[in-house]
Amino acid sequence: MVMQVKLVKWTLTASNAAVDALLHRPAFDAEAERVAREVLDAVRAEGDIAVARCIQQFDGAAVALGKFRVSSDEVKAAYDVVDLEFRQAASEAYKRIIHFSKAGLRKDWTMASPKGGVLGEQFTPLARVGCYIPGGAAPLASTALMTVTLARVADVREVVACTPAGKDGKINPYLLYALDLAGATEIYKIGGIQAIAAMAFGTESVRKVQKIVGPGGPYVTAAKRLVYGHVDLDLVAGPSEIAILADDTASPAAVAADLLSQAEHGTGHEKALLVTSSENLAKAVQAELMQQVATLSRRAAVERVMEQGMLLVVVDHLDAGMDLCNQFAPEHLEVLVREPRTWARKAHNAGAVFLGPWTPESAGDFVAGPSHVLPTGGMASVFAGLTVDSFRRRTSIVSLTRSDLQEMLPVIEAFGRVEQLDAHARSAKIRFEKGK
Repeated sequence: MVMQVKLVKWTLTASNAAVDALLHRPAFDAEAERVAREVLDAVRAEGDIAVARCIQQFDGAAVALGKFRVSSDEVKAAYDVVDLEFRQAASEAYKRIIHFSKAGLRKDWTMASPKGGVLGEQFTPLARVGCYIPGGAAPLASTALMTVTLARVADVREVVACTPAGKDGKINPYLLYALDLAGATEIYKIGGIQAIAAMAFGTESVRKVQKIVGPGGPYVTAAKRLVYGHVDLDLVAGPSEIAILADDTASPAAVAADLLSQAEHGTGHEKALLVTSSENLAKAVQAELMQQVATLSRRAAVERVMEQGMLLVVVDHLDAGMDLCNQFAPEHLEVLVREPRTWARKAHNAGAVFLGPWTPESAGDFVAGPSHVLPTGGMASVFAGLTVDSFRRRTSIVSLTRSDLQEMLPVIEAFGRVEQLDAHARSAKIRFEKGK
Protein backbone atom coordinates (compact mmCIF):
# COMPACT_ATOMS: atom_id res chain seq x y z
CA MET A 1 0.00 0.00 0.00
CA VAL A 2 1.34 3.42 -0.93
CA MET A 3 1.82 6.25 1.47
CA GLN A 4 -1.38 8.28 1.82
CA VAL A 5 -1.34 11.42 -0.35
CA LYS A 6 -0.68 14.49 1.77
CA LEU A 7 -3.65 16.67 2.72
CA VAL A 8 -2.88 20.11 4.17
CA LYS A 9 -4.60 23.41 4.87
CA TRP A 10 -3.36 26.68 3.39
CA THR A 11 -4.17 30.37 3.72
CA LEU A 12 -2.92 33.48 1.97
CA THR A 13 -1.23 34.66 5.15
CA ALA A 14 0.39 31.45 6.42
CA SER A 15 3.01 29.47 4.54
CA ASN A 16 3.09 25.68 4.45
CA ALA A 17 6.24 23.67 3.81
CA ALA A 18 4.56 21.08 1.57
CA VAL A 19 2.85 23.77 -0.51
CA ASP A 20 6.03 25.82 -0.75
CA ALA A 21 7.97 22.79 -2.01
CA LEU A 22 5.44 22.23 -4.78
CA LEU A 23 5.32 25.90 -5.75
CA HIS A 24 9.08 26.22 -5.95
CA ARG A 25 9.73 23.12 -8.02
CA PRO A 26 12.64 23.73 -10.42
CA ALA A 27 11.88 23.96 -14.13
CA PHE A 28 15.33 22.51 -14.86
CA ASP A 29 17.37 19.76 -13.24
CA ALA A 30 21.04 20.59 -12.53
CA GLU A 31 22.29 17.03 -13.02
CA ALA A 32 20.31 16.72 -16.25
CA GLU A 33 21.95 19.90 -17.51
CA ARG A 34 25.42 18.55 -16.73
CA VAL A 35 24.76 15.36 -18.70
CA ALA A 36 23.02 17.27 -21.49
CA ARG A 37 25.99 19.59 -21.94
CA GLU A 38 28.38 16.64 -22.31
CA VAL A 39 26.20 14.93 -24.91
CA LEU A 40 25.58 18.14 -26.84
CA ASP A 41 29.30 18.84 -27.01
CA ALA A 42 30.01 15.29 -28.19
CA VAL A 43 27.42 15.36 -30.97
CA ARG A 44 28.53 18.79 -32.09
CA ALA A 45 32.11 17.53 -32.36
CA GLU A 46 31.61 13.99 -33.64
CA GLY A 47 28.25 14.02 -35.44
CA ASP A 48 26.67 10.66 -36.27
CA ILE A 49 29.31 8.68 -34.36
CA ALA A 50 28.32 10.36 -31.10
CA VAL A 51 24.63 9.99 -31.89
CA ALA A 52 24.99 6.25 -32.45
CA ARG A 53 27.02 5.88 -29.26
CA CYS A 54 24.41 7.74 -27.21
CA ILE A 55 21.54 5.70 -28.69
CA GLN A 56 23.28 2.54 -27.54
CA GLN A 57 24.27 4.00 -24.16
CA PHE A 58 20.97 5.60 -23.15
CA ASP A 59 18.34 3.61 -25.06
CA GLY A 60 20.06 0.27 -25.61
CA ALA A 61 18.63 0.35 -29.12
CA ALA A 62 20.02 -1.47 -32.13
CA VAL A 63 20.26 1.44 -34.58
CA ALA A 64 23.25 1.24 -36.92
CA LEU A 65 25.47 4.21 -37.64
CA GLY A 66 24.00 6.26 -40.49
CA LYS A 67 20.74 4.26 -40.46
CA PHE A 68 18.81 6.68 -38.30
CA ARG A 69 16.19 7.73 -40.84
CA VAL A 70 12.97 5.73 -41.08
CA SER A 71 12.45 4.33 -44.58
CA SER A 72 9.26 4.49 -46.61
CA ASP A 73 9.02 0.69 -46.33
CA GLU A 74 9.01 0.95 -42.53
CA VAL A 75 6.20 3.49 -42.69
CA LYS A 76 4.21 1.26 -45.04
CA ALA A 77 4.72 -1.68 -42.71
CA ALA A 78 3.25 0.35 -39.85
CA TYR A 79 0.03 0.81 -41.82
CA ASP A 80 -0.35 -2.98 -41.97
CA VAL A 81 -0.19 -3.24 -38.18
CA VAL A 82 -2.30 -0.32 -36.95
CA ASP A 83 -5.89 -1.32 -36.23
CA LEU A 84 -8.93 0.36 -37.74
CA GLU A 85 -10.19 1.71 -34.42
CA PHE A 86 -7.01 3.67 -33.86
CA ARG A 87 -6.93 4.88 -37.46
CA GLN A 88 -10.40 6.32 -37.01
CA ALA A 89 -9.48 7.88 -33.67
CA ALA A 90 -6.30 9.43 -35.09
CA SER A 91 -8.21 10.76 -38.08
CA GLU A 92 -10.79 12.41 -35.82
CA ALA A 93 -8.11 14.01 -33.63
CA TYR A 94 -6.21 15.13 -36.74
CA LYS A 95 -9.29 16.85 -38.18
CA ARG A 96 -10.02 18.67 -34.94
CA ILE A 97 -6.40 19.83 -34.56
CA ILE A 98 -6.39 21.15 -38.14
CA HIS A 99 -9.70 22.95 -37.63
CA PHE A 100 -8.48 24.67 -34.45
CA SER A 101 -5.08 25.51 -35.95
CA LYS A 102 -6.52 27.09 -39.09
CA ALA A 103 -8.84 29.20 -36.95
CA GLY A 104 -5.84 30.44 -34.96
CA LEU A 105 -3.66 31.50 -37.90
CA ARG A 106 -2.89 35.20 -37.66
CA LYS A 107 -3.51 37.14 -40.84
CA ASP A 108 -1.16 39.64 -42.46
CA TRP A 109 -2.44 43.14 -41.75
CA THR A 110 -1.75 46.76 -42.59
CA MET A 111 -2.78 50.19 -41.35
CA ALA A 112 -2.33 53.67 -42.79
CA SER A 113 0.38 55.90 -41.36
CA PRO A 114 -0.64 59.53 -40.55
CA LYS A 115 0.65 60.87 -43.87
CA GLY A 116 -0.36 58.18 -46.33
CA GLY A 117 2.22 55.44 -45.80
CA VAL A 118 1.66 51.85 -44.76
CA LEU A 119 2.52 49.97 -41.54
CA GLY A 120 1.79 46.35 -40.82
CA GLU A 121 2.91 42.80 -40.15
CA GLN A 122 3.33 39.73 -42.29
CA PHE A 123 3.70 36.11 -41.20
CA THR A 124 6.04 33.70 -43.00
CA PRO A 125 6.41 29.97 -42.32
CA LEU A 126 9.75 28.63 -41.20
CA ALA A 127 11.42 26.44 -43.82
CA ARG A 128 12.60 23.55 -41.60
CA VAL A 129 11.56 22.65 -38.06
CA GLY A 130 12.19 19.76 -35.72
CA CYS A 131 9.53 18.05 -33.60
CA TYR A 132 10.63 15.96 -30.64
CA ILE A 133 8.29 13.09 -29.75
CA PRO A 134 9.07 11.39 -26.41
CA GLY A 135 9.30 7.62 -26.27
CA GLY A 136 9.96 6.38 -22.75
CA ALA A 137 7.24 4.20 -21.30
CA ALA A 138 4.86 4.38 -24.27
CA PRO A 139 4.51 5.77 -27.81
CA LEU A 140 3.02 9.27 -27.65
CA ALA A 141 1.15 9.19 -30.93
CA SER A 142 -0.93 12.15 -29.78
CA THR A 143 2.21 14.29 -29.48
CA ALA A 144 3.02 13.52 -33.12
CA LEU A 145 -0.34 14.97 -34.10
CA MET A 146 -0.10 17.89 -31.66
CA THR A 147 3.22 19.09 -33.11
CA VAL A 148 3.69 18.02 -36.74
CA THR A 149 0.13 18.87 -37.77
CA LEU A 150 0.52 22.47 -36.62
CA ALA A 151 3.74 22.84 -38.59
CA ARG A 152 2.04 21.61 -41.74
CA VAL A 153 -0.94 23.92 -41.27
CA ALA A 154 1.59 26.75 -40.93
CA ASP A 155 2.95 25.65 -44.35
CA VAL A 156 6.39 24.53 -43.14
CA ARG A 157 7.93 22.58 -46.04
CA GLU A 158 10.33 20.36 -44.08
CA VAL A 159 9.13 18.86 -40.79
CA VAL A 160 11.68 16.64 -39.05
CA ALA A 161 10.48 14.26 -36.33
CA CYS A 162 12.84 12.59 -33.85
CA THR A 163 11.76 9.87 -31.46
CA PRO A 164 13.61 7.01 -29.72
CA ALA A 165 13.52 3.50 -31.12
CA GLY A 166 12.91 0.43 -29.03
CA LYS A 167 15.63 -2.05 -28.25
CA ASP A 168 14.82 -3.79 -31.54
CA GLY A 169 15.74 -0.64 -33.44
CA LYS A 170 12.17 0.03 -34.52
CA ILE A 171 9.69 2.82 -33.80
CA ASN A 172 6.27 1.81 -32.54
CA PRO A 173 3.95 1.41 -35.57
CA TYR A 174 1.18 3.52 -34.00
CA LEU A 175 3.59 6.39 -33.54
CA LEU A 176 4.91 5.98 -37.10
CA TYR A 177 1.37 5.99 -38.42
CA ALA A 178 0.54 9.19 -36.52
CA LEU A 179 3.72 10.91 -37.72
CA ASP A 180 2.95 10.04 -41.32
CA LEU A 181 -0.68 11.10 -40.99
CA ALA A 182 0.38 14.43 -39.49
CA GLY A 183 2.75 15.07 -42.40
CA ALA A 184 6.30 14.58 -41.11
CA THR A 185 8.69 14.76 -44.07
CA GLU A 186 11.62 13.08 -42.26
CA ILE A 187 11.47 10.69 -39.30
CA TYR A 188 14.57 9.67 -37.32
CA LYS A 189 15.12 6.92 -34.75
CA ILE A 190 16.88 9.27 -32.39
CA GLY A 191 15.68 10.18 -28.91
CA GLY A 192 16.82 12.07 -25.84
CA ILE A 193 19.59 14.64 -25.70
CA GLN A 194 21.20 13.28 -28.87
CA ALA A 195 18.03 14.08 -30.85
CA ILE A 196 18.06 17.68 -29.68
CA ALA A 197 21.76 17.92 -30.53
CA ALA A 198 21.32 16.45 -34.01
CA MET A 199 18.50 18.84 -34.86
CA ALA A 200 20.23 21.87 -33.34
CA PHE A 201 23.71 21.39 -34.79
CA GLY A 202 23.20 18.99 -37.69
CA THR A 203 25.12 15.78 -38.38
CA GLU A 204 26.06 13.78 -41.48
CA SER A 205 22.56 12.25 -41.46
CA VAL A 206 20.37 15.01 -40.02
CA ARG A 207 20.39 18.53 -41.41
CA LYS A 208 20.09 21.37 -38.92
CA VAL A 209 16.63 22.81 -38.27
CA GLN A 210 15.57 26.37 -37.49
CA LYS A 211 13.38 25.58 -34.49
CA ILE A 212 12.78 22.66 -32.13
CA VAL A 213 9.40 22.02 -30.51
CA GLY A 214 7.90 19.29 -28.39
CA PRO A 215 7.87 18.00 -24.81
CA GLY A 216 10.32 15.75 -23.02
CA GLY A 217 11.67 14.61 -19.70
CA PRO A 218 14.27 16.46 -17.62
CA TYR A 219 17.17 15.59 -19.96
CA VAL A 220 15.43 16.72 -23.13
CA THR A 221 14.21 19.87 -21.40
CA ALA A 222 17.74 20.66 -20.25
CA ALA A 223 19.15 20.01 -23.72
CA LYS A 224 16.61 22.31 -25.34
CA ARG A 225 17.55 25.09 -22.96
CA LEU A 226 21.23 24.71 -23.77
CA VAL A 227 20.80 24.87 -27.56
CA TYR A 228 18.74 28.06 -27.52
CA GLY A 229 20.45 30.54 -29.82
CA HIS A 230 21.64 27.84 -32.18
CA VAL A 231 17.95 27.25 -32.89
CA ASP A 232 14.71 28.81 -31.77
CA LEU A 233 12.60 26.93 -29.22
CA ASP A 234 8.94 26.68 -28.35
CA LEU A 235 8.80 26.63 -24.53
CA VAL A 236 9.77 24.71 -21.40
CA ALA A 237 7.72 21.54 -21.82
CA GLY A 238 8.93 19.01 -19.28
CA PRO A 239 7.22 16.40 -17.07
CA SER A 240 3.44 16.70 -16.93
CA GLU A 241 1.50 18.50 -14.22
CA ILE A 242 -2.07 19.34 -13.31
CA ALA A 243 -3.88 21.55 -10.81
CA ILE A 244 -7.58 21.24 -10.03
CA LEU A 245 -9.64 23.97 -8.37
CA ALA A 246 -12.80 22.36 -6.97
CA ASP A 247 -15.72 23.03 -4.66
CA ASP A 248 -18.19 20.65 -3.04
CA THR A 249 -20.01 20.06 -6.36
CA ALA A 250 -17.05 18.14 -7.82
CA SER A 251 -17.08 14.35 -8.08
CA PRO A 252 -14.36 12.81 -5.86
CA ALA A 253 -13.95 9.93 -8.28
CA ALA A 254 -13.50 12.24 -11.29
CA VAL A 255 -11.07 14.50 -9.42
CA ALA A 256 -8.96 11.53 -8.34
CA ALA A 257 -8.95 10.11 -11.86
CA ASP A 258 -7.86 13.45 -13.31
CA LEU A 259 -5.01 13.79 -10.81
CA LEU A 260 -3.83 10.28 -11.60
CA SER A 261 -4.02 10.88 -15.36
CA GLN A 262 -1.03 13.19 -15.23
CA ALA A 263 0.90 11.07 -12.75
CA GLU A 264 1.20 8.06 -15.05
CA HIS A 265 3.64 9.43 -17.65
CA GLY A 266 6.52 7.67 -15.94
CA THR A 267 9.34 10.15 -15.31
CA GLY A 268 8.59 10.39 -11.59
CA HIS A 269 8.82 14.20 -11.84
CA GLU A 270 5.12 14.77 -12.59
CA LYS A 271 3.12 17.06 -10.28
CA ALA A 272 -0.55 16.97 -9.29
CA LEU A 273 -2.35 19.47 -7.05
CA LEU A 274 -5.92 19.64 -5.79
CA VAL A 275 -7.05 22.95 -4.28
CA THR A 276 -10.51 22.90 -2.75
CA SER A 277 -12.74 24.82 -0.40
CA SER A 278 -14.31 21.54 0.76
CA GLU A 279 -12.42 19.44 3.30
CA ASN A 280 -14.97 16.66 2.77
CA LEU A 281 -14.12 16.58 -0.93
CA ALA A 282 -10.40 16.48 -0.19
CA LYS A 283 -10.80 13.50 2.15
CA ALA A 284 -13.03 11.70 -0.34
CA VAL A 285 -10.48 12.28 -3.11
CA GLN A 286 -7.73 11.01 -0.82
CA ALA A 287 -9.65 7.75 -0.40
CA GLU A 288 -10.46 7.51 -4.11
CA LEU A 289 -6.82 7.87 -5.03
CA MET A 290 -5.91 4.83 -2.96
CA GLN A 291 -8.64 2.75 -4.61
CA GLN A 292 -8.01 3.85 -8.18
CA VAL A 293 -4.22 3.54 -8.20
CA ALA A 294 -4.52 -0.17 -7.43
CA THR A 295 -6.21 -0.69 -10.81
CA LEU A 296 -3.66 1.15 -12.97
CA SER A 297 -1.22 -0.62 -15.28
CA ARG A 298 1.53 1.86 -14.40
CA ARG A 299 0.94 1.67 -10.68
CA ALA A 300 4.59 1.81 -9.64
CA ALA A 301 5.25 5.04 -11.58
CA VAL A 302 2.04 6.61 -10.31
CA GLU A 303 2.80 5.72 -6.70
CA ARG A 304 6.12 7.57 -6.90
CA VAL A 305 4.29 10.71 -7.94
CA MET A 306 1.62 10.22 -5.28
CA GLU A 307 4.33 10.11 -2.62
CA GLN A 308 6.57 12.88 -3.93
CA GLY A 309 4.62 15.12 -6.28
CA MET A 310 0.94 15.07 -5.34
CA LEU A 311 -0.77 17.32 -2.80
CA LEU A 312 -4.34 17.96 -1.65
CA VAL A 313 -4.86 21.47 -0.25
CA VAL A 314 -7.88 22.83 1.61
CA VAL A 315 -8.41 26.61 1.48
CA ASP A 316 -10.88 28.92 3.21
CA HIS A 317 -12.50 30.10 -0.02
CA LEU A 318 -12.15 29.66 -3.78
CA ASP A 319 -10.57 33.07 -4.39
CA ALA A 320 -7.65 32.01 -2.20
CA GLY A 321 -7.63 28.72 -4.06
CA MET A 322 -7.33 30.44 -7.43
CA ASP A 323 -4.54 32.58 -6.04
CA LEU A 324 -2.68 29.40 -5.08
CA CYS A 325 -3.30 27.89 -8.53
CA ASN A 326 -1.91 31.02 -10.17
CA GLN A 327 1.18 30.79 -7.96
CA PHE A 328 1.59 27.15 -8.98
CA ALA A 329 1.26 28.16 -12.68
CA PRO A 330 0.39 24.64 -13.85
CA GLU A 331 0.61 23.12 -17.29
CA HIS A 332 -3.07 22.12 -16.98
CA LEU A 333 -5.72 23.73 -14.77
CA GLU A 334 -9.14 22.18 -14.29
CA VAL A 335 -11.90 24.30 -12.77
CA LEU A 336 -14.60 22.08 -11.22
CA VAL A 337 -16.83 24.58 -9.44
CA ARG A 338 -20.29 26.13 -9.72
CA GLU A 339 -20.40 28.44 -12.76
CA PRO A 340 -16.89 27.46 -13.92
CA ARG A 341 -16.79 29.90 -16.84
CA THR A 342 -16.95 32.86 -14.47
CA TRP A 343 -13.54 31.78 -13.15
CA ALA A 344 -11.77 31.50 -16.50
CA ARG A 345 -10.49 35.10 -16.54
CA LYS A 346 -9.13 34.69 -13.02
CA ALA A 347 -6.81 31.93 -14.22
CA HIS A 348 -3.82 34.09 -15.12
CA ASN A 349 -1.05 31.48 -15.09
CA ALA A 350 -1.94 28.21 -16.77
CA GLY A 351 -0.90 26.51 -19.99
CA ALA A 352 -4.48 25.44 -20.67
CA VAL A 353 -7.70 25.78 -18.68
CA PHE A 354 -10.40 23.09 -18.64
CA LEU A 355 -13.79 24.29 -17.44
CA GLY A 356 -16.57 22.23 -15.94
CA PRO A 357 -17.28 18.59 -15.05
CA TRP A 358 -17.41 17.39 -18.66
CA THR A 359 -13.96 18.67 -19.64
CA PRO A 360 -11.29 16.26 -18.36
CA GLU A 361 -7.72 17.20 -19.18
CA SER A 362 -7.37 13.96 -21.14
CA ALA A 363 -9.67 15.42 -23.81
CA GLY A 364 -7.08 18.14 -24.30
CA ASP A 365 -4.29 15.58 -24.42
CA PHE A 366 -5.83 13.64 -27.28
CA VAL A 367 -8.56 15.29 -29.30
CA ALA A 368 -10.06 18.66 -28.29
CA GLY A 369 -8.04 20.70 -30.80
CA PRO A 370 -5.45 22.94 -29.07
CA SER A 371 -1.95 21.49 -28.89
CA HIS A 372 -1.13 19.65 -25.68
CA VAL A 373 2.47 20.94 -25.78
CA LEU A 374 2.31 23.34 -22.84
CA PRO A 375 4.68 25.02 -20.36
CA THR A 376 5.63 23.17 -17.18
CA GLY A 377 7.68 23.76 -14.03
CA GLY A 378 5.87 27.00 -13.22
CA MET A 379 6.76 28.45 -16.62
CA ALA A 380 3.08 28.94 -17.52
CA SER A 381 3.57 32.33 -15.85
CA VAL A 382 6.06 33.15 -18.63
CA PHE A 383 5.36 31.00 -21.69
CA ALA A 384 2.26 30.16 -23.70
CA GLY A 385 1.54 26.77 -25.25
CA LEU A 386 2.46 25.65 -28.75
CA THR A 387 0.30 27.16 -31.51
CA VAL A 388 0.32 27.19 -35.29
CA ASP A 389 2.01 30.60 -35.21
CA SER A 390 4.92 29.05 -33.30
CA PHE A 391 6.02 27.80 -36.73
CA ARG A 392 5.99 31.21 -38.42
CA ARG A 393 8.08 34.36 -38.24
CA ARG A 394 6.50 37.76 -37.75
CA THR A 395 7.96 40.56 -39.83
CA SER A 396 7.13 44.25 -39.42
CA ILE A 397 6.41 46.19 -42.63
CA VAL A 398 7.11 49.94 -42.84
CA SER A 399 6.51 52.03 -45.95
CA LEU A 400 6.59 55.84 -45.42
CA THR A 401 5.75 58.77 -47.63
CA ARG A 402 7.82 61.94 -47.85
CA SER A 403 5.32 63.65 -45.59
CA ASP A 404 5.55 60.81 -43.02
CA LEU A 405 9.32 61.11 -42.81
CA GLN A 406 9.18 64.90 -42.65
CA GLU A 407 6.79 64.68 -39.71
CA MET A 408 9.05 62.16 -37.97
CA LEU A 409 12.31 64.02 -38.65
CA PRO A 410 12.38 66.10 -35.41
CA VAL A 411 11.85 62.94 -33.38
CA ILE A 412 14.60 61.06 -35.23
CA GLU A 413 17.00 63.97 -34.75
CA ALA A 414 16.19 64.24 -31.04
CA PHE A 415 16.89 60.56 -30.40
CA GLY A 416 20.02 60.71 -32.54
CA ARG A 417 21.31 63.60 -30.44
CA VAL A 418 20.57 61.99 -27.06
CA GLU A 419 21.92 58.58 -28.07
CA GLN A 420 24.91 60.12 -29.86
CA LEU A 421 24.03 58.40 -33.12
CA ASP A 422 24.79 61.11 -35.65
CA ALA A 423 24.52 58.85 -38.68
CA HIS A 424 21.00 57.81 -37.70
CA ALA A 425 19.82 61.40 -37.73
CA ARG A 426 21.70 62.20 -40.94
CA SER A 427 20.19 59.20 -42.79
CA ALA A 428 16.78 60.77 -42.38
CA LYS A 429 17.70 64.46 -42.77
CA ILE A 430 19.84 63.99 -45.88
CA ARG A 431 16.78 63.03 -47.90
CA PHE A 432 15.51 66.60 -47.64
CA GLU A 433 18.76 68.31 -48.58
CA LYS A 434 18.94 69.56 -52.15
CA GLY A 435 21.35 67.75 -54.41
CA LYS A 436 21.62 64.76 -52.09
